Amino acid sequence: MTISPDITIEAVASVSQIAADDWNACAHPPGTPYNPFLAHAFFAALEESGSATARTGWLPRHLVVRRGERVVGVAPCYLKSHSQGEYVFDHGWAEAFAHAGGSYYPKLQVAVPFTPVTGPRLLVRGDVDQAQTREALIAGLIALCKQLDVSSVHVTFALREEWEQLAAHGFLQRTDQQYHWANQDYGSFEDFLGSLASRHRKAIRRERREAVANCIEIHALSGAAITEDAWDAFYAFYMETGSRKWGRPYLNRAFYSLIGETMADDVVLIMAKREGRWIAGAINFKGSDTLYGRHWGAIEHHPFLHFEICYYQAIDYAIRHELKSVEAGAQGEHKIARGYLPQTTRSAHYIVNPSLRRAVRDYLARERDYVEAVGRELTEAGPFRKSS
Repeated sequence: MTISPDITIEAVASVSQIAADDWNACAHPPGTPYNPFLAHAFFAALEESGSATARTGWLPRHLVVRRGERVVGVAPCYLKSHSQGEYVFDHGWAEAFAHAGGSYYPKLQVAVPFTPVTGPRLLVRGDVDQAQTREALIAGLIALCKQLDVSSVHVTFALREEWEQLAAHGFLQRTDQQYHWANQDYGSFEDFLGSLASRHRKAIRRERREAVANCIEIHALSGAAITEDAWDAFYAFYMETGSRKWGRPYLNRAFYSLIGETMADDVVLIMAKREGRWIAGAINFKGSDTLYGRHWGAIEHHPFLHFEICYYQAIDYAIRHELKSVEAGAQGEHKIARGYLPQTTRSAHYIVNPSLRRAVRDYLARERDYVEAVGRELTEAGPFRKSS
């Protein structure tokens, strides 16, 4: 597709068809925070391992914008045959459309597979016109939607600026919320506890004591310290807990080995050991200013061990490494009492069928009001002392 004499857009069938240097230059322009989930290596691990491929319902159709021969923008895009692994739930829309005789699948999904983390979705080099290149990517998404004759395009966990620009092109705006911890220049975990109301402070201290009461040791592994044995143990945790919660975990063992080879310095495994063997763990990815909590699992179950590994250890790590925030993944109002407060997430949805579009538009208007109201209420009910 050519939209001007020197700008062309194409969709490619694998991230391997885009040079890593070109992708990363668009994903991480100078002066922007490093987000590990936007790295070429992360997408390559998903695709090379078979975790995000046509077989699993994630057929890559990444958009590439070139000015002349130079790549100036990319959008991680997949042709989806289901709505799993997205964390922005549109199953109800699909069911309603099916009842009306329509076909909701396939659809186009602009996202990081299996990763509910906000970040740029229209990736643009830092030394070109940002707005113009995003316009080209948006035009490419709409054109690809028409070319493939699919029902819709969904851009999930986008930045607010992208969300607003997409809305100007007919994308419907959706909001939701997650729970993030913010580092208020704490010098230690005890400093953080000092900012909480007394009952929350006491509860967290009790939970932390009980979590490790049964001779449990906690270890934070990163870089070369993450051996294949550690990956084996963590994958066993992921499979055990993921199978109970989701039925079929999304990621396979090969994915973790690939991440270990290419992104080990971006990974922080918080692992629990008892009587000489690993019993539980959580995987985190580290950006330039944020620790991103992802999956957790265990083969032994101890009171409050989940909270210790996933929430308190993450806070402790962020304080010690002077990170600004911890994002603990999707859902979970129980995180509020542990210092994680509501933050708005945004997605944008281009729906071709006029009747479905009208119904979704009306629903989203009500949903946005609800999300905003709930966010205010939950923040006011947070654990922090009022003087904080």
